[in-house]
Amino acid sequence: QVQLVESGGGLVQAGGSLRLSCAASGRSFSRNVMAWFRQATGKEREFVAAVNWIGRTYYADSVKGRFGIPRENVKNTVFLQMNSLKPEDTAVYYCAASKGTTTAQIRDARGYDYWGQGTQVTISS
Repeated sequence: QVQLVESGGGLVQAGGSLRLSCAASGRSFSRNVMAWFRQATGKEREFVAAVNWIGRTYYADSVKGRFGIPRENVKNTVFLQMNSLKPEDTAVYYCAASKGTTTAQIRDARGYDYWGQGTQVTISS
């Protein structure tokens, strides 16, 4: 059974940093696209960042320059390093993985087949 389990969320002051982790189990995702999405209260789920199996990264304009998405294939884990956090970054953050090595919808939730349960990130002003 495939599982993605996020951790590392919490409450941080604006300007601070957090590092989210997503540990995958049940199969290897070393050759798949891994991504992070987020959903704020009352809003739709939105793309945050993605990394493909060769390490190419993609970011939403709102987080470019502040967030990073490193992955450790040996540990079947992807991270979301979040710096210079803002109150508008407050959301539930979800890890996602594609079924194949690529996805035509890398910035769209429909491009991913596996999802974690989410972890809350709250940024205070």
